[in-house]
Amino acid sequence: MASLKDLRGRINSVKSTRKITQAMKMVAAAKLRRAQAQAEAARPYAQRMERMLASLGAAVADSPEAPQMLIGTGRDQVHLLVVVTAERGLSGAFNTNAARFARARIRALEAEGKTVKLLTVGRKGATFLKREFASRVVGEISYHNVKRIGFEQADEIATRITAMLEAGEFDVCSLIYNRFQSVVSQVASEQRLIPAPLPANDLTAPAGESPALYEYEPSEENLLAALLPKNLAIQIYRALLENAAGFFGSQMTAMDNATRNAGDMINRLTLNYNRTRQANITKELIEIISGAEAV
Repeated sequence: MASLKDLRGRINSVKSTRKITQAMKMVAAAKLRRAQAQAEAARPYAQRMERMLASLGAAVADSPEAPQMLIGTGRDQVHLLVVVTAERGLSGAFNTNAARFARARIRALEAEGKTVKLLTVGRKGATFLKREFASRVVGEISYHNVKRIGFEQADEIATRITAMLEAGEFDVCSLIYNRFQSVVSQVASEQRLIPAPLPANDLTAPAGESPALYEYEPSEENLLAALLPKNLAIQIYRALLENAAGFFGSQMTAMDNATRNAGDMINRLTLNYNRTRQANITKELIEIISGAEAV
């Protein structure tokens, strides 16, 4: 049985831990509001850009002058997976879910005889995936010193992917990240970046109506050559914002659970402390009475 001193030490230790988890929960909640607003504000622009380029690209997909970023290399052998996770932990299963999703995708592609390359964004995903797929990792990007992720970070990643495409290092590029749904729900998702996904019909046409016909100036090829790199950075930026919002939501939930668990542990330790103290007092009284009777 633990002594009263040991129990007091454990109670004080858990109380100190509870103060830390409460503070982390409050910080995560404050950051979540800003990150969620940024993620939700970026969605309409990114979705509209994707739809517009998909519609525009469908008209020139069969052209020999179509940009490589639109049609890819024409092969489907080498896949580049860009895995986005957080820089820090203490967020429940947030990072693990994205990394496990990537691991399942890697195994599925390799089972089909494909070659897989990994570009990790965030230290947690790199640490997880390097345990099993260290030979597939071709690059690691970390922004642990950046207080707030901005478009310049997304543009840096897009530039690196573009350089790898021009060097012929991959045929297909996909983005894996946690899509923010709510404070308690973040879904590991995959989005293909290169070649750009093309719709079966014109997504800009309302249901039941014929697709609109547009004439572009300059040509579709020139427009796509200018807009596709920008769209790549925008889609990555949206994923970074979704990932940031999901991380703070998951961290807030994890710290709330940790705070409540610490409270339950304090209650159990306090009950044990009181019972031990009562037992010691009873034992001392029995010893005093026994000594008095012996005299």
